[in-house]
Amino acid sequence: MLAVVGLAGCGATAHTPSAPPRSPEAPARMRMAGPGTRSERARRLRSLERTLALTLRGVRASGAAVYDLTDHRALFARAARVARPPASVEKLYTTVAVLSRLGPSARLTTTVLGAGHLGHRGTWHGRLYLRGGGDPTFGDEAFNQTWSDGLGPTAAELVSQLAARGIRRVSGRVVGDPSLFDSSPGGPNSGFAPDIPDLGGELAGLVYDHGATAGVLSPGAFAARELARTMRREHIRARARRVTAAAPSGARRLAAASSPTMLAMLGLMNVRSDDLFAEMLTKQLGVRFGAGGTTAAGARVISSAVARSGLKPAIVDGSGLSRADRSSPQQVVSLLRSLWHTTLGHELDSTLPVVGVSGTTAHIGVHTRAQGRCRAKTGTLDGVTNLAGYCQAAGGHTLAFALFLDGPTLEQARGLLSRLVGAIAAY
Repeated sequence: MLAVVGLAGCGATAHTPSAPPRSPEAPARMRMAGPGTRSERARRLRSLERTLALTLRGVRASGAAVYDLTDHRALFARAARVARPPASVEKLYTTVAVLSRLGPSARLTTTVLGAGHLGHRGTWHGRLYLRGGGDPTFGDEAFNQTWSDGLGPTAAELVSQLAARGIRRVSGRVVGDPSLFDSSPGGPNSGFAPDIPDLGGELAGLVYDHGATAGVLSPGAFAARELARTMRREHIRARARRVTAAAPSGARRLAAASSPTMLAMLGLMNVRSDDLFAEMLTKQLGVRFGAGGTTAAGARVISSAVARSGLKPAIVDGSGLSRADRSSPQQVVSLLRSLWHTTLGHELDSTLPVVGVSGTTAHIGVHTRAQGRCRAKTGTLDGVTNLAGYCQAAGGHTLAFALFLDGPTLEQARGLLSRLVGAIAAY
């Protein structure tokens, strides 16, 4: 955990766990008893407090909390209990819920179901249904290479299985089945209407190429169209229906493609701060452990998961896009504290981008002690810029921190966060 020094250019490490967490060894001079040790620690703490306080002085609406996980003591707090919009720092809560309820090895499955029978010369008499399993990585191979690091399943995988069954023509239509989730294409921040600028696509139980719609189709209908197109390229005659429908109960499974592991998908979500991934996984939690495939049901599951750590932030979605989400720096640090030295904490840490190196943190903390020493989740809305995670400090201790800045522009806030996290890593 946090063994990230020297990882420049290796953003893919966010998708695979690092070594199991262990308590970092403090340098011998820090472990020695005596007034020199206490004096050195006091000096370092005063320097940290002074840098943080001076940097935050110009940001009236700000909150911060820093905790030494090695020494088990708070190092700094400013308005640490004031609840503010966490923005995408909310994804830490979502990640914990997904890992604790679904598990790091879980996968989501997209299937082709047949309602009919296979007849003479490879003709499937009836319809084929493309049933979505809520997988945000399902798509075209070329698209997935760019968007999902080539990890996502493709329509070509399904088509090869259909061809292996001898299917050469479909007399009916290919129909998209997005019935796993509700029909809301957006989240609470947009009144559940389509929110392409923030989500980068539309939400549905069946999506293709990150919720693409081609402007006129629903995500499920677009996915069915792309499957039919892929079938025709492989010399299977098929046409797609423009309207989605749930597969009948008697339809049988003809092909299936699995998502990457949940841990890998959370890495994709957190490194790039992908809001569509977060909301799809939130609805997945609602289906599996709540009242159904809705954002509200999934948000309640996330709230229940973090309540196990004694926390009660206001959670209305999984991405942090809604300003009705409310959390404090103290709550975030408390979560990070409770997970330290646990398997779940190790998994969470492995999904985060490396400060100054990868993902949304690539331009934060560059040329400071934080570069390559910290893993953290960013959170950004208009007038909101946050950062929270773990740092391997220069003195050998591991620190948990949460920094919430309200007001500055994104560019201004990045400079402030760079100074703040640089000071934390230099402790």
